[in-house]
Amino acid sequence: MADTPTDPLLRAESSSQRATFLELFFDLVFVFALTRVSQRLVEDFTAEQRVLLSEVGQTLVLFLALWLIWSSTAWITSTLEPEAFAVQGAVVVTVIGSMVVAVALPEGFGRHGLVFVVAYLAVQMGRIGFFLFATHGRAAPADPTGPRRVLVWFAVSAVPWLVGGLAGESVLRGVLWTLAVGVDYLGLTLGWPVPRMGRARYGEQPFAAEHLAERYQQFLLIGLGELILVTGIAFGGDGGEFTPGRTGALGLALVSTVLLWRIYFYRAGHVLPTAFIRSRNSAGLGLSAAYTHLVMIAGIVLTGVGYELSIAHPAEEIVPVWLVALLGGPALFLAGRSLFEFQVFGRISWPRVAAVLLLGAVVPLMEILPLLAVAATVVTVLLGVALADLRRARGHAPEQPAPPI
Repeated sequence: MADTPTDPLLRAESSSQRATFLELFFDLVFVFALTRVSQRLVEDFTAEQRVLLSEVGQTLVLFLALWLIWSSTAWITSTLEPEAFAVQGAVVVTVIGSMVVAVALPEGFGRHGLVFVVAYLAVQMGRIGFFLFATHGRAAPADPTGPRRVLVWFAVSAVPWLVGGLAGESVLRGVLWTLAVGVDYLGLTLGWPVPRMGRARYGEQPFAAEHLAERYQQFLLIGLGELILVTGIAFGGDGGEFTPGRTGALGLALVSTVLLWRIYFYRAGHVLPTAFIRSRNSAGLGLSAAYTHLVMIAGIVLTGVGYELSIAHPAEEIVPVWLVALLGGPALFLAGRSLFEFQVFGRISWPRVAAVLLLGAVVPLMEILPLLAVAATVVTVLLGVALADLRRARGHAPEQPAPPI
């Protein structure tokens, strides 16, 4: 990284790779935001006369918008000096707007749709506007047209976002918002290309790779923390009675949380910063890791919803669609973790692949079991993956990252 006083907004080599207190404060909003996603998903799975695929699809669109806010902020603070006033101001704008987004999220496709979309656009465009205002007349970053290109892309996606927000509770809103979030992710992936202004070429602009890796690790922990929070709140319902079924479901939820933590951090999650350093294209690895972490976080949130249902209905006959959360959440996490393993080590984690296939194969059997038995099956599968990791590592030196990117 360049340490040049003529470009004070860029991170210097002397800049700390650790997350700042402001960034950790920003993360607190997303602990709350993820609980709102879980709240909406529980309603999707338990409300009568609702089309599950449509409802979960709507929640996915809202979740993708949340993740884009967080991940783009992580890139900003990994590329620019987080102690600079312009950057801190942009993060503060993001904190305030993200809180409004999170509050409106459960009714994002309902009565609070316009509030959600206005807050989302205020975050994405407002922080860019603040940054341009705060840096007016000062030395520009290495990519001087970057903020303006991003602003152009969000101006384009703002049209379907706003029209969808004004469309009311209709299918049209879902179509337009799916298009809008697709445009936002396409812009991120392509580097926000704009005619005559070029595009961002990931890898050309220096950035704090270790900082970005740590931010991904921290958000994974946020997801696990949200899992603990929602299961604890679910257990506290109905007076928090310690009945055998509810207590067993809570215990299985806590064991699953520990296993998810173990499976992520052993070993790829633990050595992610080193993988970024060793990568031939650390920015490309950072971008691809954003998508695998998106998948893993979605799996963790869905797993938490499954355990909320297990705690509330431990001995009841299962509703078949609940298996999407109970089995689909862990399977989604393991699928993302398998891709993540390849990103870090350049190889396939067969135990994780086998676990995903096994969770899919047992679906017919799970339909006739109580929720508590399904949760126990999930714990058994996750434990098998963790034990396979231990068996592979026994007698060998710790594996070092070898990212193919």
